[in-house]
Amino acid sequence: MGAHAVIEGHTIIGARNKIFQFASLGAAPQDLKYRGEPSRLEIGDDNLIREFTTIHRGTEGGGMVTRIGNHVLVMNYVHIAHDCIIGDHVILANLTNLAGHCVVEEWAVTMGLCGVHQFTRIGAHAALAAGAKVAQDVPPYSLVAGEERARLVGLNEVGLERRGFSRETIQALRRAIRLLFYSDLKRADAIKQIVEQDGHVPEVQRLINFILSSKRGVVGRARD
Repeated sequence: MGAHAVIEGHTIIGARNKIFQFASLGAAPQDLKYRGEPSRLEIGDDNLIREFTTIHRGTEGGGMVTRIGNHVLVMNYVHIAHDCIIGDHVILANLTNLAGHCVVEEWAVTMGLCGVHQFTRIGAHAALAAGAKVAQDVPPYSLVAGEERARLVGLNEVGLERRGFSRETIQALRRAIRLLFYSDLKRADAIKQIVEQDGHVPEVQRLINFILSSKRGVVGRARD
């Protein structure tokens, strides 16, 4: 734990974490509804939390907990607000700001200066380009970009290749993304065709289930 870092509140920290100087963990949330309830911050194992990071504990309205998984890299000046859930192996680059109640699934990556609206989900293995402003759910395995309003620009193919996904799985996900976002099919018809063609692929099933369970809607594709 570096100099001048602060840990307060009901904060639980696992093993082999490195917390750099000036980080602030477990402070009261920036939520006017917070009334001092004994909410908590839970941090897993093997995480790197860099300088000037702020991570706030949860609220009664969000399940009472903010949770960070394992092997997470949180870079300088990142803010993780109350009740966020961060999965394993996530990378949050410098000046990423997550509003309250966000969920970032495993292996997702944000690049610098990203902003994420409250109650938004970032799917597994998704990537947010630098400066992306996200107000809707980001499907797993996808790549989004956009400084005014983030839009889907395709499959996060480079990231999937680096993590060892098979060529067959990547091709199936590419077909699914094209049908869902780049065809003229209605979403229900696109999903039906995807299920018939590649529904046996677990990653494709996860992509479809994520979209069907979205409450905020998912980011649309970039348009000219």
